[in-house]
Amino acid sequence: MIDLRSDTVVKPTPAMRAAMAAAEVGDDVFGEDPTVIALEERLAALFGHEAGLYCSSGTQTNQIAINVHTKPGDELIGEEGMHIYRYEGGGIMANSGCSVKFVPNDRGRFTATAVEAAINNAADNYLARTRLVNIENTNNRGGGSVWDISEVQRIRAVCDRHSLSLHMDGARIFNALAVDGRTPAEWGKPFDSVSICLSKGLGAPVGSVLVGSKPFIQEARRVRKRFGGGMRQAGIIAAAGLFAMDHNLDRLKEDHIRARKLASALQHLPYVESVAPTGTNIVVFRLKDEAGVPRFLEKLRNAGIIALAFGPGAVRFVTHMEIDDAAIDRTIATLQKLSA
Repeated sequence: MIDLRSDTVVKPTPAMRAAMAAAEVGDDVFGEDPTVIALEERLAALFGHEAGLYCSSGTQTNQIAINVHTKPGDELIGEEGMHIYRYEGGGIMANSGCSVKFVPNDRGRFTATAVEAAINNAADNYLARTRLVNIENTNNRGGGSVWDISEVQRIRAVCDRHSLSLHMDGARIFNALAVDGRTPAEWGKPFDSVSICLSKGLGAPVGSVLVGSKPFIQEARRVRKRFGGGMRQAGIIAAAGLFAMDHNLDRLKEDHIRARKLASALQHLPYVESVAPTGTNIVVFRLKDEAGVPRFLEKLRNAGIIALAFGPGAVRFVTHMEIDDAAIDRTIATLQKLSA
């Protein structure tokens, strides 16, 4: 099967498994796992922050960050498609008791002006207190859209004026860096906290790291424990993250090239209504027959290709390290033979 559902489906390579098997480990809840510590320190330094916290998933790092930055009854600002709202099981409300305010966006990206307009008057007791702004880079539902750091810096200035925290859900931040060309430290600087995922484009089987100041991470560690996220000899899985950082960063541009090739082919198919701009490894397209998505996906599966429904009339393809040029060529040939 050619699995284009997500970049999370990638399996550890034999070399990654060997690194995991050889990892030096200890009890991470006691702060004694040297491999976990190495991963946390490496990513914190890379993104220009003081400390890091290794967690089982990006959902956990995001939800911990929200919990540390806010109090029950507070409100956070973001866009309606953001992962922390749509795909984290109602965690904003359930875990932290916060409400959400959406701002207008362009493929998941919004402006400092929109943020400023959405901030509640802190002196008005009828309104929730605005505490946090969330940015997702790249933006999943935006088709892997990459933020402009200049706009992020303007949002940072708004947050500073209103004493708000700024968090980045960096689920695919390394894909963004491969396009943007800036350093991780440049991207980490505007944010109070960054969630860095290792199990998507980098191919590790488990884990994300939350980075921020030492006091922030100290409190995040407490919240992780409360959420049931404490791990023991976690160096076995953290080693995969270190291996991914050493071996799988430079090849991300290959995924982007293959995604653009897919997007270009889709634009010429008679049953495709539109294809979202494709800058990274996510291809989102709409069928002319909105009701035909289940039938279309079944035809693909019968031809040995798996994809994902992505809202009314929409389908998502995601390229990754297990999708080579031959897989792209076979997918395109199959698409050209199909009718929706």
